[in-house]
Amino acid sequence: MEITGKSIVGFSRGARTDETFRAFNPTTGEAVEPDFHSATDDELNRAASLADSARISYGKLPGKTRATFLRTIADNIEALGDTLIQRASLETALPDKRFIGERARTCGQLRMFADLLDEGSWVDARVDHAIPDRQPIPKPDVRSMLRPLGPVAVFCASNFPLAYSVAGGDTASALAAGCPVIVIAHTAHPGTAELVGSALMDAAKSTGMPEGVFSLLFSSGYEIGQALVKHTSIKAVGFTGSRRGGRALMDIAAARPEPIPVYTEMSSVNPTFFLPGAIEQRGESLVTGLHASVTGGAGQFCTKPGLVFLPESEASLAFISNFKSEISNSPTSPLLTDGIRKSYDDASGKRATEVTDHFEKENSDLPGFSVNPSVFETTTIDFLNMPDLNEEIFGPTTLLIKSQSKEDLIEIARSLEGQLTASVHGTEADLREYADLIAILETKVGRLIFNGFSTGVEVCPSMVHGGPYPATSDSRSTAVGSRAITRFARLVCFQNFPDSALPDELKESNPLNVWRVVDGEFKKG
Repeated sequence: MEITGKSIVGFSRGARTDETFRAFNPTTGEAVEPDFHSATDDELNRAASLADSARISYGKLPGKTRATFLRTIADNIEALGDTLIQRASLETALPDKRFIGERARTCGQLRMFADLLDEGSWVDARVDHAIPDRQPIPKPDVRSMLRPLGPVAVFCASNFPLAYSVAGGDTASALAAGCPVIVIAHTAHPGTAELVGSALMDAAKSTGMPEGVFSLLFSSGYEIGQALVKHTSIKAVGFTGSRRGGRALMDIAAARPEPIPVYTEMSSVNPTFFLPGAIEQRGESLVTGLHASVTGGAGQFCTKPGLVFLPESEASLAFISNFKSEISNSPTSPLLTDGIRKSYDDASGKRATEVTDHFEKENSDLPGFSVNPSVFETTTIDFLNMPDLNEEIFGPTTLLIKSQSKEDLIEIARSLEGQLTASVHGTEADLREYADLIAILETKVGRLIFNGFSTGVEVCPSMVHGGPYPATSDSRSTAVGSRAITRFARLVCFQNFPDSALPDELKESNPLNVWRVVDGEFKKG
């Protein structure tokens, strides 16, 4: 499939404009063909107008029809074959194996939402029958269910060119909910975005979806994305990226005459606690596991363990020494963009002035966007007295913090910002001893992990990939798993409607045979 460098606006291509940009090969730092043409204001407005025109017809399609659309998207992405894998690797310097897995995850979550639509109970249908002779006043017939919000703006993530981008989790869940989607491609991997966008557009055509159900816009700067969030046709936003970027979109959406929800995943240091029993019994394997989690994907996962807490002990000293040795022997890694590399260097340089013990190598002579992994070390007292040590450094680095008591950890846990995850390594005796720590962490994170590492997010119905601010903008939601669909839906109540005018999910005969709450009882029928 040819990469044209032009936006996708409904079923048409955007124009060739003078404002262009290119992707870069992170290994060499060299630009990669072709030129990509930034969308114009007219193209943005047309995409938004088409999405607005499609919102009612698409939202009213049967769930099984939307499910066919989602499965066709997955089939089309797989049909791109090695072309997609090779382009993604070229634009990111991540290995082919990584993208074979990420493609499987992307297509798997599309099919997961398709299965959810086939079954149909996700709409949370509720029926309360009328009681006309109730005293002192009659009870009306009241029925409710989730309905689509309307067109959604989705921003591609830098670190997941497939699973969190054009056809990733935000797009899949929004389309499943019945919402048209307009995607803003990431400048780091625009060729990958266009390949997937073309597969999605072809799926929309072949399954008879209304034009405007999907558009993909390129932009060399922030203006098009900001204008899209301001557009009156947009009813929600999905974003994965920096705290600064997510906060800016939240503020724009809140300042609109009609404020809209923004579901952001922004910043997390994913604290990891090694309790005494774990360090004593499994110190060597924990070094291996932590090293893989910190350096995997060049440390560019939102779930990377950025803070690691250890007890003051001989076992911990051995752990720290072995971990530093692993880091010192680690190869360099190219980061995704020159901007990420500069931020990594600046943040690492700043952290080196804040702690007394650290291991880091000079990055200035490395080719492309490459950096060396690093590790920093401090104490709980210094950590509590220096709030900047809580800040995320995106890349292959972590901060080790030695604690002298359980009370230290309790105080630290209370001081933490909201996080996507927290991991606790220990024994069952440790869990009993540190029950207070677990109780506090539950209020700080979206996912608690026992004897495992935070990198790696299973795509399944029970997964929660969210957390209190600033990890996300809304701790009640998840960006991964089937519950993600509810972000882009709202409750609508139908009172005293004739049966023939109700959605199928609320009709008396329950023709779709979905689970419902009927007069307080959860049942089919």
